[in-house]
Amino acid sequence: MSAEIISVGTELLLGDILNSNAQFLAQQFAELGIPHYFQTVVGDNPERLKSAIAVASNRADLLIFTGGLGPTSDDLTTETIADFFSTPLIEKPEIVEDIAQKFAQRGRQMTDNNRKQALLPEGAQILYNPVGSAPGMIWQPRPNLTILTFPGVPSEMKVMWQQIAVPYLKSQGWGQATIASRTLRFWGISESMLAEKVAMFFDLQNPTVAPYANLGEVKLRISARAASRNAASALIAPVEQELRQITGIDCYGADEDSLASVVGDLLTAAQSTLSIAESCTGGRLGQMITAISGSSTYFMGGIISYDNAVKAALLGVDSQALEQVGAVSAIVAEQMAAGVRARLNTTWGLSITGIAGPGGGTDTKPVGLVYIGLASPEDVTSFEFRFGGSCGVALGANRGRDWVQRVSACSALDQLRRRLLERGV
Repeated sequence: MSAEIISVGTELLLGDILNSNAQFLAQQFAELGIPHYFQTVVGDNPERLKSAIAVASNRADLLIFTGGLGPTSDDLTTETIADFFSTPLIEKPEIVEDIAQKFAQRGRQMTDNNRKQALLPEGAQILYNPVGSAPGMIWQPRPNLTILTFPGVPSEMKVMWQQIAVPYLKSQGWGQATIASRTLRFWGISESMLAEKVAMFFDLQNPTVAPYANLGEVKLRISARAASRNAASALIAPVEQELRQITGIDCYGADEDSLASVVGDLLTAAQSTLSIAESCTGGRLGQMITAISGSSTYFMGGIISYDNAVKAALLGVDSQALEQVGAVSAIVAEQMAAGVRARLNTTWGLSITGIAGPGGGTDTKPVGLVYIGLASPEDVTSFEFRFGGSCGVALGANRGRDWVQRVSACSALDQLRRRLLERGV
């Protein structure tokens, strides 16, 4: 048995609103252990909606519709479903009464077009809406096919799902298992390289392992289906352990971890402090660090040294180096890191200088060229990255100024993380 989501609304196709209903329902399916292989988005068009129903009803046993239950002429979900299954619509007096009462409570009078919302296919049960005026339905138009409809308003849909749909589905034998997931997070390795390392895990059936890449980061999601969350977690644990052993330091955390939170934990464990100097990222690195609660215990502050005069005056960067090799260079990154470490008297100094674009690049120093400096109690080092094109990690092609700034800040945190781990923190 499997479920499918059909989201109805031209506004979804136009991108005017985000389809958060489908995301919520997909998460709920996982929690209930309901297999879910397809989602469909279709506009407010009866013929295209019928086509979607024809396909979905032949490959899924549970169809969940959201949207198109309102009183206006473009709200066609209920009547289109009924027409597809050649079933007449019947007015439900209890729905009319419910809508009229809700309008009266708001000091308003129900209009005639609201009676449209009281029409359900013959034989369908009412899926009451405790919040809004649009009810849904629970209907089995043929054996082994169940249809549930919900309004498109997320707050209404969620209440109806939790209060009515979930108990109903469980009573019908759905939701007898759960699907649990664990997401391992990676930085500094490409999706293709990671996939090659762990390819043997992609053929597993339960749990399953799948790679994802997003915003410079690569993830491996491990999902297991079992009778309980604890049983599913027990299936995931040995696979996670093997994956961590194979991928080593490239795996920086799991689930809700971020590079900033992991670095914060490492600095805390080492009783170390950090200061930063930023140029092309303009405070992005500092924002990531201070987004972590408790970061004031290890993060002393930073200097946004955008202008060369600020680099020289506040960080002690050599003016001759700025003139001869330029601000975007390894030596300037190193001097920025050493300068901020000395100026703020911290264990570590971390710096970023580069060309975020879209302008300012040259043949020798293209957009996306970034240098990261790292000053420790023992030495000062630097790292060169080219984030505008192929760079050996999961950063893809040039994604614009915001992209370069974000991956630069994350890569700086990752270099500090790796160094802390090398020191045995």
